[in-house]
Parts: sequence; C-alpha cells; structure tokens
Amino acid sequence: MPSVVQSLATFLFKYPSRVFARGDLTWAPVLPVALIALALAAALVLVVMRAAALKNVRRRDRVVLAVLRALVFIIVAMALCRPSLALTAAVPQRNVLAIMLDNSRSMNIRDADSSTRLAAVTRTFADSTALIRRLSDRFTLRFFSFSGDAAPIHGAVLDGTGTRTDLAAAIGAVRDNLADLPVAGIVMATDGADNATTDIDAAVAALRTSGIPLYTVGVGSAQFRRDLSLDRLDVPATTLKGSGTLVTATIGVRGMNHDSTTVVVEADGHIVDREPLPLAGKGEVVNVPLRLPPLDVGNHVLLVSVLPVRGELIPDNNQRRALLRVRPGFERVLYLEGEPRFEFSFLRRAFADDSAVRLVGLLRSAKGKFLRINVQDSLDLLGGFPTRRSELFRYRALILGDVEATFFTGDQLRMIADFVDRRGGALIALGGRSALGDGGYAGTALADVLPVTLEKSGRASHDTAAVPLKVTPTAEGLLHPALQLAGTAAGSAARWDSLPVVTTVNALGDVRPGATVLLENRADHRPVLITQRYGRGIATVFGVQDSWLWKMDPRAPLDDRSYENFWHQLVRWNLDQVPERVDVTAEPARAVPGDAIVLHAHVVDSEYVDVDNAAVTATVTSPSGKETDLPLDWTLREDGSYAGRFVADEPGTWRYQVIAIAGGDTSRASASAALADATGADMDHAELRQGLLERLASVTQGKYYGIDDLSHLPDDVQLTHSGITAHESRDLWDMPIVLLVLLILLGIDWAWRRWRGLA
Repeated sequence: MPSVVQSLATFLFKYPSRVFARGDLTWAPVLPVALIALALAAALVLVVMRAAALKNVRRRDRVVLAVLRALVFIIVAMALCRPSLALTAAVPQRNVLAIMLDNSRSMNIRDADSSTRLAAVTRTFADSTALIRRLSDRFTLRFFSFSGDAAPIHGAVLDGTGTRTDLAAAIGAVRDNLADLPVAGIVMATDGADNATTDIDAAVAALRTSGIPLYTVGVGSAQFRRDLSLDRLDVPATTLKGSGTLVTATIGVRGMNHDSTTVVVEADGHIVDREPLPLAGKGEVVNVPLRLPPLDVGNHVLLVSVLPVRGELIPDNNQRRALLRVRPGFERVLYLEGEPRFEFSFLRRAFADDSAVRLVGLLRSAKGKFLRINVQDSLDLLGGFPTRRSELFRYRALILGDVEATFFTGDQLRMIADFVDRRGGALIALGGRSALGDGGYAGTALADVLPVTLEKSGRASHDTAAVPLKVTPTAEGLLHPALQLAGTAAGSAARWDSLPVVTTVNALGDVRPGATVLLENRADHRPVLITQRYGRGIATVFGVQDSWLWKMDPRAPLDDRSYENFWHQLVRWNLDQVPERVDVTAEPARAVPGDAIVLHAHVVDSEYVDVDNAAVTATVTSPSGKETDLPLDWTLREDGSYAGRFVADEPGTWRYQVIAIAGGDTSRASASAALADATGADMDHAELRQGLLERLASVTQGKYYGIDDLSHLPDDVQLTHSGITAHESRDLWDMPIVLLVLLILLGIDWAWRRWRGLA
C-alpha cells in the first residue's frame, strides 16, 4: 500500500518526494511579474464585478462562484510565474561512488529470504545487476569490503570471514582511500552489527563536515525468530584469594517457549559451574547468576557457554570469554569497637584463619586505653584510632562498631569521610546503642557518606528497646555476591529464610538516592543492609547489633558457616571495590586481535592526592612472552589520569604492569591483564540495527534503504552536493496536479450552477 501511495504521489506531483526535499523553489516568469500581477488583478476585479452584477441570485451563490473563478485565475497566474525546483546533481562520469560491503561473519546468518545476508548483498551488488549498471552509467564505482577495516575489492567478491564489525574504522578507511577524488557519496550495505569500541559518531561527523552523504542499506532480520544469545557477562575485574566469585550472564531469548538449556562456566578449560536454564515463560532477557569456587592467585580465562537449542539460528553467539584476576592479599581491615561485645569476638574469630584478609582490631577497654589485635608492630595504633590520613589510608576498609561520634575529633570524622571519598576505601558501619543516629553522627562530616539519613536521637540509649528483625534479601540482594550463602540461588534463599531473628536498636532514616538495599526486615521492609558509592569509595550500613546469633543458631548443623560466609563475602566484596594508588583499567578488557587496547592509569600519592607530574610506564607482555615498555602520557580528562595504547596483534592474554614515579616516590599497580579473543565477537548483537543505520544516513543527509528496495538509489545519489556537480532546474507548472485542480474547480463551478438552477 505505501508503494501505491508513493507512485500516485509521484504521478500527480511529477517528481518523487525526495526530489522536493533536495531542491529549492525558484520562479522563472514567462512574462514580467508586474504584467502577470496586473492581469491577475484585472481578472479578479472582473470576477467580482460579474458576481455583483448577477441579479436575483443569492449572496451565497455569488460568493461561491466568485471564489471558484478567482482560484482558477490565481492558479493560472502562478503557472505563468513558472515555479521550478533548483537542484544540484552530480555530473555524469565525473564522480566516484564508494560501495562498502560488509564482509564480517555475521553476514553468514541465514535470515535474508532463506539465504545468507552475504548472498543477498552479493546478489544485489553483482556486476550484472540492473542496479550496478544504472550506477555505472552515472558514476565511477569503487568497491570496498569491510569488517574491522575496509579494503578495495573488484566487484562484490566476499567471503564473510571478518571477525568484527567496526563501522567507524571502515568509514574512515574509505574516506582516506578516496581523499583526493571527487566523491558523490558512500553506499554501505551492512547489518549494522557494530561491536567495536571506536566512536561511530566522530566518524560520521567527519563525513558530514566533508559534505559526503552516506546511504545505508540494511540486510537481515531486526529480530531473530528462534535464538539464544549471550549478550553480556558481568565479571568483577579482580577478586581476593579465597573468595568465590559471582558472575552474571545476561542471555537474550527469542522464540523459546517450551525449551530448556544449560549454562556452563569454564575456568582455564575446567568446568567450574553448570546452571540449568528453563526457557518456558521467560522474557526476552534472562539474568543467570553463576557461582565460581575460589581460584588460585593469577589471571584466569573464563568461558561461559549457553548450550545450543535444537533449531537455533545462530549458535555462534552463545559464548563469551572474560578475564578474572585473583589477587593474593594480605589486605588490612581496621575494626573499631567502643566496648567489648559479642559481635567483636565472633567477627575476630571469623577472620582468624583468613589467608587474605587481616582484621586489625582496636577495642576501647577504658578511657584512653585500647586492646590492639593483629597490629603490624608494637607502635601500630599505639595512640588509638589514627590521627593522620597517611596512617588511616594504609587500610583498605574500616568497620565502625558501637562507638559514639564524640569519640572522634572533628578532624578524625572528616578524615574518615576522606577515607571513603578520596582514598576510595570501604566503610562498614554497624548497629549498636552508641552507633549511627543514636551515637550522635547526624550532622557530622560522616553523615553524608552513609547510604541512609541519620536523625538526632533524644532517647537514652540504655532505655532503647531492641527491635527483632527477620532478615531477608531484597530482589537485588538475592543476586548480590555478598549474600550467597549456598551453592545455588534456591539454596541461598532457603538458608536466609532459616536464619534466626536478630535485633536492632537503631532507627534508620530514608535511603539515599542511588543507594541499594540488600537486606530488609520481612515484616515491614525496614532496610537492614544498605550500600552506596561515595566518591571513589563505598559506604555500607548494617543496622544489626547481634549478627553473631546466626552463628549460635541451635537448629543449624555444627558445620554450618552461614555467619562466616556472610561476613567474609561482605568484607571481601567491599575490598574488591577499593582502588590502589596506581589504579589501572584496560579499555576494552576483551578485544578482537588487531584492536588497540588503551590503558588508563590513575595515580595518587600516599595521602591519595592526584599526581600530575609522574613518569608512568607500563610493561606490556604479549601472549608469546614479548615485553614492551609503553609510556603512559598525562591526559586532560582529569587530574592524575594517564593513558597509553598498544595493539593486541596476538590472540590470548596480554599482561601489563604499571609503575609510577613522582619525585622519590615509586608506586606499582598489581599485575593485570586484557584478553584478545575473536570467539563469537562479530556475533554480538547481530540482529539488523536499522535504527543505527537510519541515524547514520540522516546525519549525513543520506538515506536508509532495505536490501530489497533499492530502485530509487541511483536517482537519490545523483542529487548530491558532494563531488563535481552542476545546477539544474525542473519545472513544476506542468505537474498533473495543476491540471487536475483546474478541472476540479471548473467542474465544481458548473455543478454548483446546475444545482442552484443558474445554468
């Protein structure tokens, strides 16, 4: 139906709508404008006089007839002014037209009229087709195949072996190749499955600046009928030795109503987890939590696979690889308690045998006196809680127990806030009669750091009644790595349900925007465990005063470790969020061989102040063992930020170690790694991305077409402002719609007179 409407509109208005969109309205009168205006005025006066001279005719009839005849004269006068469309068109055979053909592996998908996308493109752009012959009559054609880059080819010769799709790099390569030639436009046939990290908007902006239009041709299905796809893999960049790891796989589901499959996780080639996945009744996206056991220190390659289902369209997009770095520890956590209580004793015992976390205890035994546990030497914490930032910032996490705000000086409270904000440390605030709002923290420098608001309490703390809590995870908590008490999601939920009641004496305020509630009271949904990012660090409030009751549950088996598991996982998860003095990330962390990987380093001094004058160098080791020194240059993105890039030209694990030297201070980052892997890379998001292709064409003043609707492409490309062009004018006065309107007006005039008895 749309094509019929378009054909009718083209017949009536002489030209298709795209011609009107490209042209400017001009006038070329056959007579002087003044003479045409004078003749029109005379005709209108005559019409009015004739209408007024009609006697015994109603006023309405005279008005209708006068208007109809006046419109006829106006249309004739406009035709005499000879309206035209001024267009800019390419001079035949004086311009180059680039034709870019996608040669990536996603083009082998068989969803283009029962054939592959590659076959559809080859069939459409072959030398013998009518489309290519029409284009060849007007332009010099240059063919390019592209995937990660673009290269000239002779005709539509494709093999579909490219391991990625990088539209930005391909467009840039074509522009560079044709830099000295007059280019009328670029035609790009692709599924739009861009899975590179290059900025496509910058490449298209360069095209627009050059005035070169991009005509995109989409091929493939916008939504697969029956397919599973591993769309995303959330893996922590690093974890501590001895920690289990929670990996979340985001799986796209299409057309799977009565099927089931299994998600398999391998670490360095060994299966470490299998999760059954029933697909009946699932939505289009399913999040599957996967639990990895503790792994050895070092870098581990994870392979997550969704086993294919019978009849699945693309099994190639069912796998993803990722890297997980396990760091050794010790990592020091300072635990401050204001008075002896069971929570302190049980928590100490829970971490006594931990080989990666050293829980340093500081217990106030009397005014000005402290019991120090696990300190480094006899002078460590000798005066109690640290008074200097450099001393506090040596710890990666701080646990505040039942201690009132007046225990600290104002500078110490600000120092704790800086510990989270500037140092990027982790703060865990526990409940207690002298903690949180009951401890007078409302209005202090620490109050804004916490993920809940605090209210000043006017109660006597010793009179506060303990409120029982039946703690249960929220929807977010069920998927959180800190709250996994069993090897499966069902087992973890059941264990939380069986834990005994604990108590709180603290009334927590409103949860801050951006904070996440992980545990709540089942009866009234009172938040119990809340966490939020604050500056570079993370702050957590656990409002329970006696979680040790979980350890003393008489119904639990003697070997039950729910209490230990909870605290180990909570502390270790917080430690995983803490940056080092030289904090390095690779972008992307998983690349296709041949891609550039950018190392971003953030450097701070011993008090975690940004350093801009450091000499920062990365030693990059290839999978084959070749070492290269890569200087990282200071960037203007933010203070203390440095960056450098290298090309991952070998598949496998690329390791890097970064050293920063500022003055006499030398800092090293932990050894990290990035992965160069082409497995399934080009099958990521391989459905036709029509919206992206339409946007690219629109920005460059081009147009989007379906692969089966290219009949107007040669005419559209001809009307270009790029390359060698000439101006042309197309008359509008002889459009069929003009004659049709005149006939309609005259017909209405005659019909009206007949109806009113005037003829």
